Amino acid sequence: AVVSTQSTGDQMKRILTRSSIVSTCLLRHAIKNGAQACQNPLILPNRGMFIQTQTTPNPNSLKFIPGIQILDHIGTYDFSTLESARISPLARQLFRIDGVTRVFLAPDFISVTKDDNEQPWNTMKPDIFACIMDFFSSNQPVLLDEATLESTSSINDDDDETTIMIKELLDTRIRPTVMEDGGDIRFVSFEDGIVKLALQGSCSGCPSSSVTLKNGIENMMQFYIPEVLSVEAVDDEIAELQNKVFDEFDQTLNDK
Repeated sequence: AVVSTQSTGDQMKRILTRSSIVSTCLLRHAIKNGAQACQNPLILPNRGMFIQTQTTPNPNSLKFIPGIQILDHIGTYDFSTLESARISPLARQLFRIDGVTRVFLAPDFISVTKDDNEQPWNTMKPDIFACIMDFFSSNQPVLLDEATLESTSSINDDDDETTIMIKELLDTRIRPTVMEDGGDIRFVSFEDGIVKLALQGSCSGCPSSSVTLKNGIENMMQFYIPEVLSVEAVDDEIAELQNKVFDEFDQTLNDK
């Protein structure tokens, strides 16, 4: 059979046109997905680092998972102000981004909280990505000193049996679940049947935190520990403890 040159040319035009249409659709799909990155996990490669984001129950807070170890020890740091972040160069850099109001550091992730009235996540995320990648490429320490904030759930010599059970329940059953949502819970006190806890990271200011506190944490504690009558969230006590530690750190630097 003989195929005319004109027929072959028409076929090639149709193939190229179809390829162009497919490429355009793929591009539009990519742009659309990029605009929806705030709702969906996103992995971006740059300089050998892959940063994954995860949404949390708090719409004003996101988890950033760089795929590397952030803290050298088991524990968390919650910075609610730029002043409190003076012991962490990484947290200070993040606070310089417009709209950032809280930075939470965990062994393998960073939670960033923004102001409810500030710009949306899709405009803030590129700056946060760049900040995290630039920081870790600079080889700066995440914390300026080895001094760490003592875990408030550690067992003390003067803790009674009920307090010990509360702390153990927090560490084994409650805190791991809360950290999956980008936050943490710190034990503050137990007195007259009332457990006082401090909500940190994504949990602080979360619209569903009160429901989680009462329907989740309080019910679990009352089930395992009948002495617990109520669970309440507080902020002032843990903030005061943090400020005390940070002031002691500043004094140590001044003495050197």
